[in-house]
Amino acid sequence: MTIRYLVFGFAITLCNLANAQQAAIRNNYKDEKGLPRLKIEREMIYTPGNSWLYNHHAAIIEFKGKLIATWSNGLVDEDSPGQRVVFSVSSDFEHWSAPGIIAEPEKASNGMQKVLTAAGLYKYNGKLVAYYGEYEKDRTHTHLWAKTSTDGEHWSSPIDMHIPLIPNHGPEAIKNGRLIISGNFSFPYTDDPTGISGWKMTSFYLDSLYQQDNSAAFYKPAEKLGLPPLCEGSFFQTDDNIIHMLLRVTGKGWKGRLWLTESRDNGSSWSRPVKTTFTDNDSKFHFGRLPDKRYYYVGIPDTLHHYDRNPLVLAISADGSYFNKQYIIADELYQLKTKGLYKGGQYGYPHTIIWKDYMYVIISRQKEAIEVIRFKLDQLKGL
Repeated sequence: MTIRYLVFGFAITLCNLANAQQAAIRNNYKDEKGLPRLKIEREMIYTPGNSWLYNHHAAIIEFKGKLIATWSNGLVDEDSPGQRVVFSVSSDFEHWSAPGIIAEPEKASNGMQKVLTAAGLYKYNGKLVAYYGEYEKDRTHTHLWAKTSTDGEHWSSPIDMHIPLIPNHGPEAIKNGRLIISGNFSFPYTDDPTGISGWKMTSFYLDSLYQQDNSAAFYKPAEKLGLPPLCEGSFFQTDDNIIHMLLRVTGKGWKGRLWLTESRDNGSSWSRPVKTTFTDNDSKFHFGRLPDKRYYYVGIPDTLHHYDRNPLVLAISADGSYFNKQYIIADELYQLKTKGLYKGGQYGYPHTIIWKDYMYVIISRQKEAIEVIRFKLDQLKGL
């Protein structure tokens, strides 16, 4: 299908961009009153003392019988020069190692340190890959890097991924084995199962509308096409092979709803995004699939307290369309110790994995501390 848009008085043509077919993807969240609460276990992985006060963008994975967590670790403020990427290891969920360093920023040509952002974890054939994005203070020269490890503690030299991206989530495999990275508006893919080569950029935007994908780059292309600021996607694939990428809307465009773009060709192209009725607090979220083949969402669906990022909710769908079974994971408050630029939000940027009989959810607390929660999946049986 060919679609034409009028941009600054000129007609441009976008190919293969039909509207998403399942804008009906929705939930039924109103508030947390009356929702069942999951029985959880929780541990603080990291709470800062007097330094490295900003902690966010966490991800978790199981690797060789241990849990590995990674996150962005900044001096004071969000995504500021000097921000690095760290990790922590646990063999029992309860005890976590002191943060080790995956990557530290180099200096730009102006002498100022660059900014690094944790970008998820992936494992294949006994090797763990940690991804991290890099850009300069003015959000230019965006670049994706990776390091590998065979033990989850010692890391290789940086490997260039050759794409201008700060990912939202690390690579996830679809049915045919292809890996897809969830970015803001670009969703790179590779058919290399190791996840360290062959990445190709793809987006619902024309190549001519962007040069990089980072936390500042998603405003201009959206404005040109009359879309709200779309960012921080997370996807799931249904049994008909359609990939459903849900998107956060932020800034002045926030109206309390997620948007949706879809791919019917294994992530090679994406439909023009459309608004759904799936509620959202203006935060990151994570979709996945349970062992019983139901689909799940973990995020903040509340719209009454914009940007509070509370409560943390699990929503389940039998068909990938209607997420109508909802549970409170957590809503306890964390008291911010030290203020910083953009620091806030009780349950920030969840990422999930399923390992053995548990779902694990890692989050930042007010962008200051890193916490992990787990709960047994048998609580969801028959529900």
